[in-house]
Formats: sequence, C-alpha cells, structure tokens
Amino acid sequence: MLLFAAASLAVIVFLPAFAVATEHIVGDESGWVLNFDYAKWAETKQFVVGDTIVFKYGSASHNVMEVGGSDFLACNKAVTTNALKTGEDRITLDKAGRRWFFCAVGEHCKNGMKLKITVLETAAPAPALPPSSPASNVQANFGQAAAAVTALAVAVLFL
Repeated sequence: MLLFAAASLAVIVFLPAFAVATEHIVGDESGWVLNFDYAKWAETKQFVVGDTIVFKYGSASHNVMEVGGSDFLACNKAVTTNALKTGEDRITLDKAGRRWFFCAVGEHCKNGMKLKITVLETAAPAPALPPSSPASNVQANFGQAAAAVTALAVAVLFL
C-alpha cells in the first residue's frame, strides 16, 4: 500500500513532465500538394523536439527535400541531399532550430510547395485563462482535485 501511495504521488508531481510527441500531417487533410499555403499552415502549429512531421502525397507527382535556408529561398536542390519519395515520408524532429523542406519536382518549389518550420526544445507554456472562463474553472477544479489526491497519498504514506 505504501509503495502504491508513493507511486501515485510521483505520478502527480511529475505528470507535466510526461509530454507526448505530436505527429503533424503536413497540410492536414490536403497533404503535400500544389496550391496550398504551407507558411500559413505552419503558423498554426507548434513543433517540438520529438514531434514527427509526415508528408503525404502521390509519390509519382512529388517528393520532399530538406535543404538549408539559402537553398530553400532560391529553391536550389542541394547536391548532397537525396529527395524522399515514398508518398508518406516521416521525419522526426530531433533537434531545436529551423528546418526547410520543398518539393524538388519541376517548378513545384517556385510555385510555393515549400515548408519552413521552427522546432522548439520544449512546448511553450499554455496562455493564462481569464479567471471567469469555463476553462479556468475546470483548471481550478483540476488543481483542487490534484491537491486532494496528493494530500490523500501523503496521508496513506504516514498511516
């Protein structure tokens, strides 16, 4: 029983540290296609080390090439970079910083089929909620519940 209480307390204390990686489908349901605003799409996402981005496309029509910033701006195919072309390319974001991708088929990059993202080391904190919002009430209730469970776990430890 004592071991269970200690484990419960550890889970409560360290729960925020157990972040789950996110899988981002580039372009959401549209996928990796021409005539899509990938800059606008990326603005709505938060990319963190450990996340995965997935490029879904018709493999005969497109590919994915990761390049440096200057090659990205000029749509230059990097000589040392091989294009990914499976139709469902998965890239794990393994370090913080900027990453640049484009389709190297024909003029696709020059026609806007390119993606620039910034990968963060950790997720940014959630914005504070107004005190009277329903979400802040849930947040406050969760805090009270967590405090009650913690108090119960401590009580069990000392019984």
